[in-house]
Amino acid sequence: MVKICCIGAGYVGGPTMAVIALKCPAIEVAVVDISVSRIAAWNSDQLPIYEPGLEEIVKQCRGKNLFFSTAVEKHVAEADIIFVSVNTPTKTRGLGAGKAADLTYWESAARMIADVSKSNKIVVEKSTVPVKTAEAIEKILSHNSKGIEYQILSNPEFLAEGTAIEDLFKPDRVLIGGRETAGGQKAVQALKQVYANWVPEDRIITTNLWSAELSKLAANAFLAQRISSVNAMSALCEATGADVSQVAHAVGKDTRIGPKFLNASVGFGGSCFQKDILNLVYICECNGLPEVANYWKQVIKVNDYQKNRFVNRVVSSMFNTVSGKKIAILGFAFKKDTGDTRETPAIDVCKGLLGDKAQLSIYDLQVTEEQIQRDLSMNKFDWDHPIHLQPASSIEMKQVSVVCDAYEATKGAHGICILTEWDEFKTLDYKKIYDNMQKPAFVFDGRNVVNVGELRKIGFIVYSIGKPLDSWLKDMPAVA
Repeated sequence: MVKICCIGAGYVGGPTMAVIALKCPAIEVAVVDISVSRIAAWNSDQLPIYEPGLEEIVKQCRGKNLFFSTAVEKHVAEADIIFVSVNTPTKTRGLGAGKAADLTYWESAARMIADVSKSNKIVVEKSTVPVKTAEAIEKILSHNSKGIEYQILSNPEFLAEGTAIEDLFKPDRVLIGGRETAGGQKAVQALKQVYANWVPEDRIITTNLWSAELSKLAANAFLAQRISSVNAMSALCEATGADVSQVAHAVGKDTRIGPKFLNASVGFGGSCFQKDILNLVYICECNGLPEVANYWKQVIKVNDYQKNRFVNRVVSSMFNTVSGKKIAILGFAFKKDTGDTRETPAIDVCKGLLGDKAQLSIYDLQVTEEQIQRDLSMNKFDWDHPIHLQPASSIEMKQVSVVCDAYEATKGAHGICILTEWDEFKTLDYKKIYDNMQKPAFVFDGRNVVNVGELRKIGFIVYSIGKPLDSWLKDMPAVA
């Protein structure tokens, strides 16, 4: 029986291994992590991450050919194929701080594999890593090999949170990069056979190691670039009276461009886009390509600009101050159908409003109060380290309350900021909400989910990103 071990029981490792176990009943899959609480959650009825369809798969396979364990060394020693899916956070200090990927966890995983292995291994990079990481890992393993052969493969994940299970069932492509040696190609075929249990062969692409590593960074950079492009257009639309949804629809009808990732919003979030672009920027700088680095930097600058612009619009519309005013925040996750808050635009928007002394009442369908408080008290990039290495949460913020429904959040509020596109926010009783708010009542729609005309009829002053401005807003400066 082929044995697979995945080091790291997070957003990538958990769902990916669950699907491999489901689709390959002849393979034994172990997901290992040093976090006792995380493994306990994977073995409980309350999984540590929310992903539609995941719970059913885990319950079906757990205890049969899918195991979650803290016995890291035991399972690594027994495995034929080891997936490494550990964090690669952005460095916060030292060389490359704020841009370069921190490979501390990766390196310690590689050293541990070398220490405990007693048979040949295929080691698969699953985390997003800088180009040439495989080379560094190879060096660590080969210098500590004790006669054991290691083959390193790059198999980047292309999952979108909220649709991860669907993406794993029917991937656009599975990418496997390996060395162009006999041993490297044999390892590529071994991993290809695993995916071939359910993925059509024409969707499994094989490349050299460096192409696979760079393809992941490039894919995320291209996607983020599209979001920043449409968000840049949204600012111009507001200035000219154009409607960004109509512009995006017209542009997306061009088959060379296509309609996906053209929804204007308060900005992109998630664990990968910003981190991967910063990583790409750093690699470009290290390779003497400053013009290329500056090009990709601009994608992040526009994203930061969009979040700042949103906060400025809120404050300037409400008589240039939100001090002491209750603002309802609807949605905190970085997108719907996930509880993930990593790099969510909501953090920067909330911090901006708190900086002007607003009182925030936050409601999200999946994110816990503890997570929200932690996110609002952390420094940038702290989120990407294991919880026990994150700074302890500061005293609970007095200006922030987290509530369990939208009507409670909006009661007595001066304004509403919609920051996640949960379907529930499209069908709320906005007349009831309006009646219970301070007047004038404002809605700042950062996801373009509400029917602007209907809300204006009720009496709301509505700001929707990239849409023609409310007459009230036209008379107000765009910047506080």
